[in-house]
Amino acid sequence: MTMFELTMPKMGESVAEATITQWLKNEGDAISMDESILTIATDKVDSDIPSPVSGILVKVLFEENEVIQVGQVIAHIQTEGDAPAKTEAAPAAESAPVSAVPAAPEDASPEKAAASIAASAESVKASTGNIPRESEGRFYSPLVRSIAQAEGVIESELNTLQGSGHEGRVTKGDLVAYLKNRGATPAASVAAPAPASPLTVAPSAAASPATTGHGFHAPKPTIFPGDELVEMDRMRNLIADHMVMSKHVSPHVTSFVEADVTNIVLWRNKVKGSYEKRENDKLTFTPIFMEAVIKAIKDYPNINVSIDGKTIVKHKPINLGMATALPSGNLIVPVIKNADRLSLSGLAKAVNELAEKARNNQLAPDDIQGGTYTVTNVGTFGNVMGTPIINQPQVAILALGAIRKVPAVLETPSGDVIAIRHKMFLSHSYDHRVVDGALGGMFVRRVADYLEQWDLNREV
Repeated sequence: MTMFELTMPKMGESVAEATITQWLKNEGDAISMDESILTIATDKVDSDIPSPVSGILVKVLFEENEVIQVGQVIAHIQTEGDAPAKTEAAPAAESAPVSAVPAAPEDASPEKAAASIAASAESVKASTGNIPRESEGRFYSPLVRSIAQAEGVIESELNTLQGSGHEGRVTKGDLVAYLKNRGATPAASVAAPAPASPLTVAPSAAASPATTGHGFHAPKPTIFPGDELVEMDRMRNLIADHMVMSKHVSPHVTSFVEADVTNIVLWRNKVKGSYEKRENDKLTFTPIFMEAVIKAIKDYPNINVSIDGKTIVKHKPINLGMATALPSGNLIVPVIKNADRLSLSGLAKAVNELAEKARNNQLAPDDIQGGTYTVTNVGTFGNVMGTPIINQPQVAILALGAIRKVPAVLETPSGDVIAIRHKMFLSHSYDHRVVDGALGGMFVRRVADYLEQWDLNREV
């Protein structure tokens, strides 16, 4: 018998710690190789952690809701035969994302390994300063501590902020919003109640307005008999914070175009059976739409940019985000990296793989980072069109409406006729700080042109 030490795996760039949200196995349970043992949550994504060995879970070292560091031993598994005494659990994704704390080379001596760990610790300390991970019963993530250190926010000042995250944690959005208004009042007055604004409903003695984390207060709702109060889960909190921040930061404009996709519908119906038989995979409409978006981005590269303060970052790679609904009802945006290098078949495989990982809660943090443009399919829910919110720091997002059979006027050599066509609306929201109406409108029109010019004889 060998005792195997299960450690917190590397979850991706900038991810140094995670919170245990649920143990899927109890002490004494038998575990198969690659079977999920627990679920963890980072600032970016929730993931299941599988076991790299088969055996018996004999000891759990951390409870649910506790924070664990990358490389920290979290459980002991008793195995049969020879097994390494200590190794990291494989992340749910097989892409082997890079940890924020660099690991020592496999052939490094113990002295070199110790030196590497010490150097990493010094690096973390330098970025987070003297602000502790926990203060007055509150947890601060490395990102929040790093920003606080860079902006000169001291521990006592940080403790006065009202957090909008899980269990009142201060998020990046909370800190950024505070820093914008910080110069107006001294730090000592931060804890003082803010005066009522036109957006604030006068609170009753029993209730006070809830902060949104962006310098203003939301009206307090009336609670009626029989109403149910449901706490937002961690992911919904993150989504809410991100959406409010996006509308607060970017002046949104939306342009609409209707596209005739009859040729695409006919072509897909013709080839989907043979494609699935050959590739053992489904051919959906999504990769077809993605290909048109990629072509349009190449024609209008100023759509594929991000904003960093007053600087426009023009991205070389085209990394397409695809908004995906989770079984929980929440939304996540996995990213197809370097999508412009993929064929239609490659895009189809990437779309299906990321969607499957999202449904099974197996997305790694790297799977949802680095997007430069996002596509969301509101037609999945039967919606004709939508006005999507930009996924910051990107500057545009495209919503795909439902494909519908509608009567349309067609021009023919013998005159105009009315025919039944397959049509859909494309809704393009863009940041008016850097994308004017001409560029935003021409881009979505170009996407529609590529869809309408689809070759019925194309091979896939």
